[in-house]
Amino acid sequence: MFSLMFPSMLMPTISTMSRVALPIIRDEFGLQADVTAWVSAAFILPFMLLMPVYGRMSDGVDPRRLILGGTLVFATGTTLMMSSTSVGSVMFGNAVLGIGVAGMMPLGMALISSLFNERERGRALGTWSSVGPATGFVGPFIAGLLAAAWGWRTTYAPPLIVAIVAFVVIYTRVPRQDLAKGSTAAYVRAFDWTGFFLLSSSLATFVFFLSSRAITGVEPMQDWRLLAFSIVAFVAFAIWERGRSNPYVSTYILKNSRFFRSSFTASTRMMAMGGLSFLVPLYLVDIHHLEPAQLGAMLVLNSGAMALVTRFGGGLSDRWGTRVPASAGLLIQTGVMGIFWFLNSDTSLWLVGSSLAFHGVGAGLMLASLHRYVMGTIDEEHRGAAAGVYSMLRFVGAVIGTSLSGVFLQHYLDAGVGTVLAYQETFVMLAAFPIVGLLVAQTLKEPKTES
Repeated sequence: MFSLMFPSMLMPTISTMSRVALPIIRDEFGLQADVTAWVSAAFILPFMLLMPVYGRMSDGVDPRRLILGGTLVFATGTTLMMSSTSVGSVMFGNAVLGIGVAGMMPLGMALISSLFNERERGRALGTWSSVGPATGFVGPFIAGLLAAAWGWRTTYAPPLIVAIVAFVVIYTRVPRQDLAKGSTAAYVRAFDWTGFFLLSSSLATFVFFLSSRAITGVEPMQDWRLLAFSIVAFVAFAIWERGRSNPYVSTYILKNSRFFRSSFTASTRMMAMGGLSFLVPLYLVDIHHLEPAQLGAMLVLNSGAMALVTRFGGGLSDRWGTRVPASAGLLIQTGVMGIFWFLNSDTSLWLVGSSLAFHGVGAGLMLASLHRYVMGTIDEEHRGAAAGVYSMLRFVGAVIGTSLSGVFLQHYLDAGVGTVLAYQETFVMLAAFPIVGLLVAQTLKEPKTES
């Protein structure tokens, strides 16, 4: 588990440090809010689409090779970001980063779930999951100092260093998995690439539909061609998968209602987190006029609080089940959105910081508990594939939350309501996501164990 912690640091490192760079990128290229959201979405979209691929590939390809390859791609992405000179190059670099880091979560989650029994799994996943928030604790602060001194491009230097260290650790400490000669090539050839293409096309075009102005020039949620294509692609995916002996998404997973209810709950958590992660840096710069170093220090509070309680949340779910920490976390998320609804330019930064820390507590409480519940619904044979699908569904929520936040914010700004009110109204719109998640979380009952 120690060796797997290093690759798992890549995602939180890049996500937390890039938040500090986001307002500077927006101002440098003069972007509107919905287009700015695509700077983040360009990373999240390929990241979430490729998660199931990595998960399924781990069943027939040495996971060590997958992690090493992903780390190299990630390092390439950081180099591209450090040398980018246009909005297009920024989005391309972010997409490469997403491709590289997509496999780290499902591969690590599946391996840990296989190593620990059900009674210990929650705490083990909590320990592993806490690495992300712990990394995020220092990431924004370092990024703020770098951006203030040398510009936003230097915020991608630390992720590059982490990638190099992760590659060396995995290469030297994780043994190769012995597979039959030729089995890897045969597995790749037999992989359901058509299913992957159809599902990815459906999800991607749906996200394009939500925030279409940057893609087709049509106002958000009004380019019905994109929505129609998304629906057709999804129907084609469902039909295609029925006739496959080795489908992209196993019918065992598709028929597992506990898996999808818990995954949906995790997705609503990420909708709120994705929206908040996008809005807060812009809000602090636009309303409170923070400099990069100050912004980094403020963003530490959310990830730091999450780091402190994530492992505790995993242990709590081992004792009390998933419903208690998940419900508490979603309630906290809803409350924080309500707090931000009332904040204005005269609000003390202490209250803003306390609200961010409070959100981190809520997000951390339910992180490992939802991981534990989801993986507990799947048998050993399907855990690699299920981890990929679960991770994808979680980050579908993140990209939806990010995209819609940009759309809502730009809508209110165009309506001329004023910058403060535009942010307030967008924050309260985000509260709908954890409220829906809270309702679904009440159905997450623990399976009965025979005495």
